[in-house]
Amino acid sequence: MRGWIIVALLGLLAGPLAAQEAPSEPGPPSKADRQRNNAAKLAGLAAFVDASCPGLKADPDKLEMAVTRLGIDPTELTQGDLHLRAKAYTEIYQKDAEASCQRAVETFGESGRAIPGLIIRK
Repeated sequence: MRGWIIVALLGLLAGPLAAQEAPSEPGPPSKADRQRNNAAKLAGLAAFVDASCPGLKADPDKLEMAVTRLGIDPTELTQGDLHLRAKAYTEIYQKDAEASCQRAVETFGESGRAIPGLIIRK
């Protein structure tokens, strides 16, 4: 009798567990998440260039314009999650500072492919 009670209780407990769905896999990031991340990348790059690339600096007005065009308030980059993300990108760029400075000029310099004039000479 005792065995039947245990089996019945286990059946009652296991039923709802089996009916629950497995947690879904996270999907691709939304457009808003990608834009926030891109804004953090740009801010991280600007901070990196200002600190680590001799003779170069980021144009703060161009940075603000680019971030605003992504739909992000530039002040969000100075606090919270976006600030932490930007700092993380700065650290990533510093791992190979020379190559990162070169890529910054090629991509964001006066004749850059992405945002020309974001990175300028001091």
